[in-house]
Amino acid sequence: MSEIATLAGGCFWCLDATFARLRGVSQVDCGYMGGRIEAPTYKAVCTGDTGHAEVIQLTFDPTIISYATLLELFFALHNPTTLNRQGGDVGTQYRSSIFFHSEQQAADARKKIADLASDYRDPIVTEVTPAVTYWPAETYHQDYFEQNPEQPYCSAVVAGKVRKLVQEYGNLLK
Repeated sequence: MSEIATLAGGCFWCLDATFARLRGVSQVDCGYMGGRIEAPTYKAVCTGDTGHAEVIQLTFDPTIISYATLLELFFALHNPTTLNRQGGDVGTQYRSSIFFHSEQQAADARKKIADLASDYRDPIVTEVTPAVTYWPAETYHQDYFEQNPEQPYCSAVVAGKVRKLVQEYGNLLK
């Protein structure tokens, strides 16, 4: 039985490229969640005016990879202490957020944040909010890193996150 997780941790290309490599994850899609307009576009979301976050929505088999493990990786692959930014990406669309699909996911997310709080010098600002309407991103955003590994942002930012995943969590890879 599959479950869905929706995570926002900066540019969705980074999370897509890493989570798609995990055993037990059958699908990863880039999109938008948490905003005020219907059917947002990348151009509109990038203004910061729609209220949407760039997210990945993934389908996973909890008998192969647990939600808790997904959360561990989520926190390891982005900085949850920077409000509305990840590195050079600045704006509310780059916020750190966990959009939960069940009360158990909400409880697991809040527990993970509490458990990690002492590991960071600054407070964790990751939001834990109910999942609302998911809007898929434009087709060219899906599997972006796989299709564009030499693109400057991909080689400078995304590749480093993929390397970290492989080096530190290689046992979880497909």
